[in-house]
Amino acid sequence: MRVLIVNTSESTGGAAVAANRLMNALNNNGVKAKMLVRDKLSEEITIAGLPHKCLNQRHFLWERWCIFWHLHFSRKHLFDIDIANSGIDITSLREFKEADVIHLSWINQGMLSLKNIRKIIKSGKPIVWTMHDLWPATAICHYARGCKAFNSGCKNCRLLPGNGSNKDLAYKIWNRKKKIYTNSNIHFVTCSMWLEGQAKRSELLVGQHVTSIPNPIDTRLFYKKDKSNSRLNAGLPANKRIILFVSQKVTDERKGMEYYVEALNKLVNANPEYKENTCVAILGGHSEEIVERLPLATYPLGYINDVKRIIDIYNSSDIFVLPSLEDNLPNTIMEAMACGVPCIGFKVGGIPEMIDHQKNGYVAKFKDTQDLANGINWILNEANYDELSANAVNKVGMNYSQHSVAMRYIEVYNHAMAFKKYNI
Repeated sequence: MRVLIVNTSESTGGAAVAANRLMNALNNNGVKAKMLVRDKLSEEITIAGLPHKCLNQRHFLWERWCIFWHLHFSRKHLFDIDIANSGIDITSLREFKEADVIHLSWINQGMLSLKNIRKIIKSGKPIVWTMHDLWPATAICHYARGCKAFNSGCKNCRLLPGNGSNKDLAYKIWNRKKKIYTNSNIHFVTCSMWLEGQAKRSELLVGQHVTSIPNPIDTRLFYKKDKSNSRLNAGLPANKRIILFVSQKVTDERKGMEYYVEALNKLVNANPEYKENTCVAILGGHSEEIVERLPLATYPLGYINDVKRIIDIYNSSDIFVLPSLEDNLPNTIMEAMACGVPCIGFKVGGIPEMIDHQKNGYVAKFKDTQDLANGINWILNEANYDELSANAVNKVGMNYSQHSVAMRYIEVYNHAMAFKKYNI
């Protein structure tokens, strides 16, 4: 079986990381998988880049310009919206023609347009589409943030000036997607059961195949290592407990930095000794912007691509905190748990599926910074830490290993091929 995974980026962003890991998992379990990306950076032979780089960039810029215009030239929500009005036709490429299954991943920001997706459907090849967020099931947004409009038909969109109208941009894109999806026989896969539930409520996906399969992780790469050596390699202090926060962009509102700062302030106010024995490590872009707002000694590590150093940073940490306001199945929580680091996050999205409350971490009440602070203190001072750590490693091994995830995807591919072959 030959599978072509289509993703905008080769390595930037959670979807790219997940797509790479899935490709490796499939190749290690009998499937010939390749990735097709717009932004190819490496020399990996299993990853193909699109031709005509300058033209590809134009697709991205044209879509952003059109969104900018619809936003009345405001930058607010400029990157919260995707309309897929411009993209690349991949159906003529050798990689596409050779594939038995076309596996769409995160294909926004000028990678594929809705017209391109229609052409892929018309090619007759079986299509599997992994939903890393809600965009395939909504009109223009990636996260609904409590909006229920996608259940029946998007319009009056909160992301548009004046909250849109009855026939706004969201309404138009919704109807274009509806026409494309009708009789398309796409097999949608969500990365969490939470997102599966959201997707099944969308009017766009009525009659479509929707199932849930988590992202995989290579536990031969991400595993529990000696903490002292890891701290030496990562350049982090050996004599303090470390609270870790990780995000591609630390200042992304959705990742909950405001709640992180507030929770740490409450924690330190109630427990002044934390100033002497505990510090914070921030991994991700714009990390230096947060330092002055935190009550503990802070190590801004910036954006790092070196996987070995990232693994050392996880293994250096005593606890990983991710107070996301909406999230699917964060790779960062999976990575921390694989390294034996107990995690804490809000009860939202797919996070409670990963963190088993007070068994391998702590699930705090949504947006409750006092409970977040209580959870951090419980893990560091009250819980059986070694037991939490062992349970975290076991959870990853049982649920997110390459083999278990690959087998579930192979089953979906076989179903998709059978549906196409027999016109079910």
